[in-house]
Amino acid sequence: MNTSTPYANLDPSLILHAVESVGYECSGGLFPLNSYENRVYQIGIEDGPPLIAKFYRPFRWSNEAILEEHQFALELLAHEIPVVAPIVSASGETLHTYQDFRFALYPRKGGHALELENLEQLEWMGRFIGRIHAVGACKPFHHRLKLDVQSYGYQPYRFLLDNHFIPPELLHNYQNTFDTVLQMIDQRFQDMGQIHHIRLHGDCHAGNILWSGTGPHIVDLDDCLMGPAIQDIWMLLSGATVQESKIQLASLLKGYRQFYDFDTSEIQLIEPLRALRMIHYSAWLAKRWEDPAFPRSFPWFNTPRYWQDQLQHMREQVELLDQT
Repeated sequence: MNTSTPYANLDPSLILHAVESVGYECSGGLFPLNSYENRVYQIGIEDGPPLIAKFYRPFRWSNEAILEEHQFALELLAHEIPVVAPIVSASGETLHTYQDFRFALYPRKGGHALELENLEQLEWMGRFIGRIHAVGACKPFHHRLKLDVQSYGYQPYRFLLDNHFIPPELLHNYQNTFDTVLQMIDQRFQDMGQIHHIRLHGDCHAGNILWSGTGPHIVDLDDCLMGPAIQDIWMLLSGATVQESKIQLASLLKGYRQFYDFDTSEIQLIEPLRALRMIHYSAWLAKRWEDPAFPRSFPWFNTPRYWQDQLQHMREQVELLDQT
């Protein structure tokens, strides 16, 4: 299997045979869903509702890391927290293998997008995240990432430099600015002292939340990790002004504190975490750039304009870090 094009052999026949290997009879219906890191499909099942099949990107996670994701989802579900957890097979398994591909099956869930400007929904989301964190704090991950300056900052930054993604004409200014940002973030984390790391969703933005008549549910724990609680909160702040973001944060925390305590000092980590996410996201795209799906889906990436914009965004982060 080619590491740069790991899904080259994942054709419809293989997908259906993989699902049937777990004991289901497929109707032949197969519909690809919006996913880049993994490959996700809605599969028609004879005499039953469709299932969602998620084929994990080869070489990314160890089996142990994937199983920790599954166990976390099932643990949340056992506490009646609405997440879309993998289906446990008759033999007690959630992770399956077929012709070198690892995959999991999920029930299909419907819903619509979270309204980030709706303060009532944000307070509900706060309660929801608080419940997740109350469970997440009970024990640690052993095989998942830990969110820190190294894993989300220095390592992806070094990947971009070592693989020559930054245009030569921007390289000097890029390095100066990003070195400054990372040093500031490093200092901020040190000044915070002991940061409490718990099991998190890790990528809790509106696209990973479906809203229905019964409220929100999480649809993707693929990036769950160990990190500070604020990581699952700040990405839901969409305010165009500082005041709007403060109001949204207050609504989230009002709901959150009903189920789990919140250390207000972690608010100081919002801008550092935002900067780390920008760096990590650029490296994520760069690492996948030889996968044909990525240039098609992200044509704006790795252009001179993209790197100029990243440089400008990071200069803005320097100013924000100075102010907070």
